[in-house]
Amino acid sequence: MVETYALRSFNQASPEEIEDALERSEVVYFQRCPVELPSEEDLAWLRSLPGRLKAKNVSYHPESDSVPRFDADPETQRRVETILRTHGQRVEAFLRRVVPDYVHGWTLGTTSFRPVEEEGRKLKPRSSNELIHIDAGAYGATKGARILRFFVNVNPERDRVWGTKGSFADLMTRYDALWDAARNGKDRLRLEGTALDALYSGFVGVVSKVYPLVKVIDSSPYDRAMRRIHNYMKENPSFRDDPTGFKEIRFPPMSAWMVFTDGISHSVLRGQHAFVTTVLVPLENCRRPELAPYRILAAGAPRAAAAATA
Repeated sequence: MVETYALRSFNQASPEEIEDALERSEVVYFQRCPVELPSEEDLAWLRSLPGRLKAKNVSYHPESDSVPRFDADPETQRRVETILRTHGQRVEAFLRRVVPDYVHGWTLGTTSFRPVEEEGRKLKPRSSNELIHIDAGAYGATKGARILRFFVNVNPERDRVWGTKGSFADLMTRYDALWDAARNGKDRLRLEGTALDALYSGFVGVVSKVYPLVKVIDSSPYDRAMRRIHNYMKENPSFRDDPTGFKEIRFPPMSAWMVFTDGISHSVLRGQHAFVTTVLVPLENCRRPELAPYRILAAGAPRAAAAATA
């Protein structure tokens, strides 16, 4: 499940090998972050933020060139924005080099800093990173685009610890209830958008030209189905308490990893201080599109509907 690279071996890996690993739901892991990080002074300063934060993270949005919903004095806002913008640009340059097939038409998402300890936060299930889930529904209407995320553990002393129960494909094979959640009581799972969906997306697109952040409220049948699966994983005790397939993955200090987070179940069991950069990769750019959640749902929906009505 984890494809591991030392910098020396990574330099010998082809883009095709890396892309295949990602699309097989591997976590592509680097013992040391291959991207230049902020200075030690800036990292130490970022780690001092939790006492001043109301939210669980701060996020730079490239579409608005800003860090919205961050209540701080102007100098703190400027410094956070500069650090996150620069880190996002460095990750973008790295990805352009190592996974070039993904670049055409991709959407550059947020770069976030997560300064809060994940363990024991006692949040509502849908908001808790400690509960295993697949990523869905937080980026507007992906319409099947893959969610690629690049993580760096910038805690100088402690591992960041993930839990997983396997890939999206594994879970959809193992749990009929996830199909029930995706269908939302319907006989058949439909991923094609309606005329109303197109009208709504068009309206959001027009408004987002003036207010870029509004695009996150866009949706599609696929994204709504994925969100229902996400919510079921976090809220249903029969799934949460089932240990089948559970594994821990540990990411040591200053290591990095990238993964399609829509394609593998994951939780953050323990950890504080991490960077997360998100990119949406069009499905048509993928080397193995049949392994993508959209294609799995589309292929499996008729069989699941038939079983449900038999």
